[in-house]
Amino acid sequence: MSPGEEMRSYLQEPGLVVMPAVWDGLSAKLAAAAGFRTAFLSGSCVAASRLGGPDLDLVSFGEMADSLAMVRNAAPHTMVLADGDHGYGNAMNVQRTVATYGRAGAAAVLIEDKLTPRALTAAGKPCLPFEEARMKIRAAIAAAKESGILVMARTDCRPTLGIDEAVARIEMFCDEGADILFLDSPADDAEIRRAVAAARGRPSFAVLSPGAPRAIPSQTQAAALGFKIATYPTGMLSPAIAGMQEGLAAIAAGGAAAASALPAKTFREVLGYDAYDVQAKPYVLTS
Repeated sequence: MSPGEEMRSYLQEPGLVVMPAVWDGLSAKLAAAAGFRTAFLSGSCVAASRLGGPDLDLVSFGEMADSLAMVRNAAPHTMVLADGDHGYGNAMNVQRTVATYGRAGAAAVLIEDKLTPRALTAAGKPCLPFEEARMKIRAAIAAAKESGILVMARTDCRPTLGIDEAVARIEMFCDEGADILFLDSPADDAEIRRAVAAARGRPSFAVLSPGAPRAIPSQTQAAALGFKIATYPTGMLSPAIAGMQEGLAAIAAGGAAAASALPAKTFREVLGYDAYDVQAKPYVLTS
């Protein structure tokens, strides 16, 4: 069974699918060890870890593909929904992105309708014209046939073009064959319900990390609203940043480790030192 087929089957099971957001081998390994079968390779998390900055469309196709390889190598059994952003160019770039992610073993890929290159401001999300957005998703669906990777179509047009346009785009994405739908920045529960209805029974995706301008539903509330997939882009990243800051503060104060630091034995266990010795034992030369 291909990763895409495995994901499709998993999404047919009852209940909300919760995907931690990951960005590298360690975050993917920890998510898998915690029992999560799926993960979201988040562009915002990759931007934070690689660039030390915000997600403002500065991460490249090559950097995301490399991050996907790290995640897959560290957690090969995890079904990964990988952020493909705007496809890194026109419809032909979209095809390359989708094909590359599929060959690398991603189960699904996100493609959005934002305009690129973006305006030189952190505010707002200008989007492509309706028909150009259609062509990008059409190109993605065509490229996905090679590997069976699922396509998640995202519209960012709600803040700039309104909910009616956003719902129309979700309907269009369904017509083109998108497997998963994502309305970014819904204003309220009524808009969420409209978007879920427009998906016509196909899975709808939600970001549930705090920080949005509206109240964020709990997992129970998200399921009741009709969402099928939920992710938390800051769920691991924010405490990881806090932990690094705490560690730096401890060292700056003359200490050796923060109070929250793992014991040395646990640290080695998490990273897999003992597992390495077990795997290497058959190849050790004996005198």
